[in-house]
Amino acid sequence: MAAERAIPHCETRASPHPLPQAEGGTRFAGYASVFDRVDRGGDIVRAGAFAATLKAGRVVPLLWQHRPGAVVGAIETLAEDARGLRVVARVTHPVAAKLVAQGALTGLSFGYRVRGARGANPRELTALDLAEVSLVAAPMQPLARVIAVENSHVAPARARAG
Repeated sequence: MAAERAIPHCETRASPHPLPQAEGGTRFAGYASVFDRVDRGGDIVRAGAFAATLKAGRVVPLLWQHRPGAVVGAIETLAEDARGLRVVARVTHPVAAKLVAQGALTGLSFGYRVRGARGANPRELTALDLAEVSLVAAPMQPLARVIAVENSHVAPARARAG
């Protein structure tokens, strides 16, 4: 049986107060996980790893840097496709929304518990219990990124007059 491993940069203490949220926000699409690629921790997520979580239909929070209680928006859609775990979400925290809209914050990651794995170096993750998706500065999987932004609240940086 594979041992569970915590995400190294995951903060475990809860925020003392809810983070501020703004109406509108910034909507984005991206990948919280990319299949069949070794991450910085030596793991490979395989297609189908999120199937049980997705089938259960649980609400999965959108967090800031894996911090419990640091909700920065809401996930609208989670699905596996040929590339990985695709996420569509709206960031309503004012600072995070602005950073995403400007392209200054593009990293995505996810928190999980291992339900099925095989091998080592790399370890293949075949079944995961998805706990959260996070916007992060440095994702464990370098290819896990925001790939498109639809902005309804903050003007994109390139559209501003100088």
